[in-house]
Amino acid sequence: MEQITFRPAFGDWQRAARAALHRGIQPDSIVWSELGGEQPALDMFDEVEAVLPVEHSPRVPKSFLDLARMIALHRDPRRWALLYRIVWRLTQGEPNLLEVVVDEDAAVVLALQKAVRHDVHKMRAFVRFREIWHDGAKWFVAWFEPEHHIVEYNAAFFVDRFASMCWSILTPDRCAHWDGKQLSFTAGVAKSQAPCDDDVESLWLTYYASIFNPARVKVHAMEAEMPKKYWRNLPEAALIPSLLQQAPRRVESMIRKSTAKAAVHADDTEWHPAPVPQTDNLAEVAAAARSCTACHLYKLGTQTVFGEGPKRATIMFLGEQPGDQEDLAGKPFVGPAGKLLDRALAEAGVDRRGVYVTNTVKHFKWEPRGKRRIHQKPNSREIAACRPWMEAELRLVKPKLLVCLGATAAQAVFGPAFRVTRERGKVLDSAFVTRALATVHPSSLLRQPDEESRAREYALFVDDLRTAVKAASK
Repeated sequence: MEQITFRPAFGDWQRAARAALHRGIQPDSIVWSELGGEQPALDMFDEVEAVLPVEHSPRVPKSFLDLARMIALHRDPRRWALLYRIVWRLTQGEPNLLEVVVDEDAAVVLALQKAVRHDVHKMRAFVRFREIWHDGAKWFVAWFEPEHHIVEYNAAFFVDRFASMCWSILTPDRCAHWDGKQLSFTAGVAKSQAPCDDDVESLWLTYYASIFNPARVKVHAMEAEMPKKYWRNLPEAALIPSLLQQAPRRVESMIRKSTAKAAVHADDTEWHPAPVPQTDNLAEVAAAARSCTACHLYKLGTQTVFGEGPKRATIMFLGEQPGDQEDLAGKPFVGPAGKLLDRALAEAGVDRRGVYVTNTVKHFKWEPRGKRRIHQKPNSREIAACRPWMEAELRLVKPKLLVCLGATAAQAVFGPAFRVTRERGKVLDSAFVTRALATVHPSSLLRQPDEESRAREYALFVDDLRTAVKAASK
């Protein structure tokens, strides 16, 4: 027997295997002995020739070299003897050995490759960085316990993914460090050197708890994808037992809400044009609208919110639908958006009491969000069902100018291809009245991200109203 001693790195093993193969040493005659028992060094990833033997010796497939580099990462000490045996057989008349899945050597080597790939994937999935301060700057540190020698192999992935961060991945065997410019490696450390938690982790735990779906909990599948051995190093793992305990109650709550919502929307595809009475009396039309059931929204809204204002108003304002406060009060534009409209009208020189305000849809469409009722945009069926009420208001009020507030109102008047952003502030012809003008809905001003944006958009809105006043006075 011949003992071959080498560093446990693919490059060193490759050189030793090439020499042994050239000398014709059979696999059963070699004892492969690692120097120092240290983990594989970085040079195992250096570019190497696709030829294991020396010149004029048989070649091995390049695919084997790629496979062998991966097998070298495995912790099994028998891997070097296995790889040499594979090389020997490949060069001794079995070039298709790795394709013979029933062969014992081929089966073992593929199993080792699968185990390493699995460990690589788990490291990429389960590394969690924690923020620390190092030399007066932010540094992110993670702790991981790989099964195999994959730290250096995997480091390039983390450099690509977190190139703008300075980070360290600590493991018991080897540690990887990226300072934003250069990748380096040091010896392994104890877990006690890794940080315990940070502020970012608190945010992550809050987010994880919020997205945890109890209706899809499958414990066995979860453990298969995230084995319990990784749980101790994952901050979110501490939440899992309590989240699992709460799951039945949360699922029951979700089912109740879903059933209630389904009952409300069961017939949301059934609609018909609202039956408007044939009368020239606006009050009679408003009274008839109070009992409208043309679409399912009457089940959601507290009451019909009809238009309001002088019958012969010069300007009519058309919004999308009543909001939460309008639904409770039974009057249009009395909530935050309505108050903003009043203020803008005043700046444009218009008395709110002298204009007619209404909505394209007369019932409040909403969905529950905790204890709040959150606005939902009406669909085309709901708009079509309510359209006769809007047409009746236009026919009876006969405004000189119709001002459409927002996309829903504008598209109900000008058609679905109309874009407020392109035609805003322009006085245009319409099929309903002689002229119409589209602008934004005042609620959009309330959603602006900062005070400067709100002030800018509000000024533009007031300018549109001034344009409307001038057009209506002609």
